[in-house]
Amino acid sequence: MTIATIDPSEAAFFGKLAADWWDPKGSSAMLHRLNPARLSYLRARIDGAWNLDSRERYPLRGRRALDVGCGAGLLSEPLARLGAAVTGLDAAPENIAAARHHAAGQGLAIDYRAGGIENLNSERFDLVVSMEVIEHVADPAAFVAGLAGALAPGGLLILSTPNRTPLSKLALITVGEGLGMVPKGTHDHDKFLTPDELSALVERAGLAVLDTTGLSYDPRTGFLLSSNLALDYFLTAQAG
Repeated sequence: MTIATIDPSEAAFFGKLAADWWDPKGSSAMLHRLNPARLSYLRARIDGAWNLDSRERYPLRGRRALDVGCGAGLLSEPLARLGAAVTGLDAAPENIAAARHHAAGQGLAIDYRAGGIENLNSERFDLVVSMEVIEHVADPAAFVAGLAGALAPGGLLILSTPNRTPLSKLALITVGEGLGMVPKGTHDHDKFLTPDELSALVERAGLAVLDTTGLSYDPRTGFLLSSNLALDYFLTAQAG
């Protein structure tokens, strides 16, 4: 039996933000600020796992990448520029429409689709990424199992999500949403996963966890990779 992972209320919430995704000063401003740290982490992990040259301009050439919960393509487009054949998947059709429009303007051929991970059937990808998404799905275990099932042998899964700590509640909800830095209602602290909880889901799905790295925030320099997992963190796993 296929388990639906999409939470309709979450899809509707983010779909209403579709027109604003690419405005670096709009409701998705924090995502724009997050992207450099995301890409730095992603590049380090693919270089390390696949023994790639860090100077290679197109390290994902010849590989398929899947961006789950892609929004309007803030990460899908950089993946395409790194050489990947990218598929972007999102629960909100409004986001997919915005993503297609923006990619066309950039001359990027990205396969954007509306739906959940359960709609992929038997497709396989070398790289699957899902950033700040698992805390919004209806069934995290089924979601991770779906992500794992989309990996080709030796493929990499890279996730990011807030940790369930007092710091994340203060920073993301009390301050972030309270001061209007992110739209009110974006986060539910009870749905955040700890690194141990997420690692358990990933391992239960048959993957080997390779790395967890924290994401911290410095008002002077912005988001940066860190050994401190208390606020937010990345996790990389690999299929056998």
